[in-house]
Amino acid sequence: MTRPPGTPSPGSPASGLTLEQRQTYWRKNLNLTLILLVIWFVVPYLMGIIFSGTLNAVKLGQAPLGFWIAQQGSIYVFIILIAIYAFRMNALDRATGVDG
Repeated sequence: MTRPPGTPSPGSPASGLTLEQRQTYWRKNLNLTLILLVIWFVVPYLMGIIFSGTLNAVKLGQAPLGFWIAQQGSIYVFIILIAIYAFRMNALDRATGVDG
């Protein structure tokens, strides 16, 4: 027997939530993911490739800033975005009671 779409499996932490609470949780999750994806796009692509010529006028140590962002900075930003996602999702899980 199959469950209707959007119905959590029995025994899962989300099974005690109403449909409205699940939809709010999912909307907040998608908003956070979308914001972080935009940041992930802007830093390596726009700053590391498109605007690198302008940013190269600034030096970070011995390397031009545009080059540094493309080579190192985008990796640091990606790691920071992962940490932000984990922190914010843990907070959202605790706020909605699905932290199991």
